[in-house]
Amino acid sequence: MRIRIVDAFTDRPFTGNPAGVMLLDAFPDDTRLQRIALEVNHAETAFAHPLPEGADADWALRWFTPATEVAMCGHATLATAHVLHTTGAHTGPVRFATRSGVLSATPREDGSITLDFPTAPLTRVEPPAGLSEALGAEPLTAFDTGPNIGDLLIEVADEKTVLGLSPDLKSLAALSERGIIATARADNPAEGHDFVSRCFFPRIGIDEDPVTGSAHTALAPYWSERLGRPDLTGFQASARGGLVRTELRGDRTLLTGRAVTTIDGELLA
Repeated sequence: MRIRIVDAFTDRPFTGNPAGVMLLDAFPDDTRLQRIALEVNHAETAFAHPLPEGADADWALRWFTPATEVAMCGHATLATAHVLHTTGAHTGPVRFATRSGVLSATPREDGSITLDFPTAPLTRVEPPAGLSEALGAEPLTAFDTGPNIGDLLIEVADEKTVLGLSPDLKSLAALSERGIIATARADNPAEGHDFVSRCFFPRIGIDEDPVTGSAHTALAPYWSERLGRPDLTGFQASARGGLVRTELRGDRTLLTGRAVTTIDGELLA
């Protein structure tokens, strides 16, 4: 079976967020999918197979971390769409049937791809006890992001604070269903981004995710309200880093980025 490694939300190899992508005829049993994802050992591995004509979507899509299946993943969806379009397995917009409903990906003339995802519902909450100590920074606000992503969105003082975070990951794992999104307004928007973020998911086997598309379905409504604009660009300030362009459309959020295939090979086992 053919497997590819694709760097998503970047146009340069070895940056952005790497994802495994496998195009299949049908899904094997969950144990095998989980073992492959553990072997790939990236934040997510995406598995997709075509659906018959007349179905509500074109391809079925699932995402696995090295430890578990997840309900939504932006960068591995972008990576899958990139593989479909660059290999000719699908042309034009593609609809994916997923645990989070039908998600679409549309290629653009400039080579980028736009994902259409549900906007995360934000509910203000009190920061949980121990968050400041676990995160290593004082939260200004805290928001629950709803069932699709299950994160806690935290604004901290400034971009420097986000960049300097060195959290206690074991303690952080107990504070949300999936993980923590730490964010701040960009110090200098002239550098090409409006806000910065970092995402920590030790509960699902990912200490820090390089670039998290799903988190931007919460970051987009948060910062669009704060900054008064529907179109923004976020920079996820991990070691690899990546840019996500966001467009808020009510209960849907458009996420736009690029991707590049870095490895193309065969799974022999």
